[in-house]
Amino acid sequence: MNTNRILVVDDEEDLCEILKFNLENEGYEVDTANSAEEALKLNINSYNLLLLDVMMGEISGFKMASILRKDKKTANIPIVFITAKDTENDTITGFNLGADDYISKPFSIREVISRVKAIIRRTANTTPQDNTEQISFNSLVIDTIKKRASIDGNEVSLTKKEFEILLLLLQNKGRVFSREDILSKIWSDEVYVLDRTIDVNITRLRKKIGDYGKYIVTRLGYGYCFEYE
Repeated sequence: MNTNRILVVDDEEDLCEILKFNLENEGYEVDTANSAEEALKLNINSYNLLLLDVMMGEISGFKMASILRKDKKTANIPIVFITAKDTENDTITGFNLGADDYISKPFSIREVISRVKAIIRRTANTTPQDNTEQISFNSLVIDTIKKRASIDGNEVSLTKKEFEILLLLLQNKGRVFSREDILSKIWSDEVYVLDRTIDVNITRLRKKIGDYGKYIVTRLGYGYCFEYE
């Protein structure tokens, strides 16, 4: 049985109940809320995943996600938008808000369950195995609780994906990760992402961490690793 907790937020009560029933059958603990206002009264940071409808009352799913991303306690909780708004601009807006996935209505329950499992599996894989709060290399420090990276005590501004890539490589010094490995661990395997996306994120990450960028080594034909003498 899974111990992961999921919050479903949608103004369609019937849909909430259907999702709740099917996700609970998969072993998840599921709560529902019929508005963002109702959801925000809950202890959001106790959930492992949020399923948010976009088109709700005064506070839309997008607005709720923005609120959560600005709060350190809830900034890194995985979010999946479930919505009838499926234009390219809507999808881009969702991902720019830090969404982990975007499912368009109508959808199959099997599809939702598959994506939920993929995201929870991925986020579990990026959790430090020894539950330490900090991982460091010289003056480069990653705070796994606050989700921040710093060099010489100065915070480095990283996107969520850049942070997770750095964490993955630093946690596994010397291990080479292929692009496919990184995609499966950092991106949901239900989202289509080009290999080039990995290269772009690595390039930006190297620049942001300055002299430490040289330790992110490219192994041609294999992938990337954090390597030092």
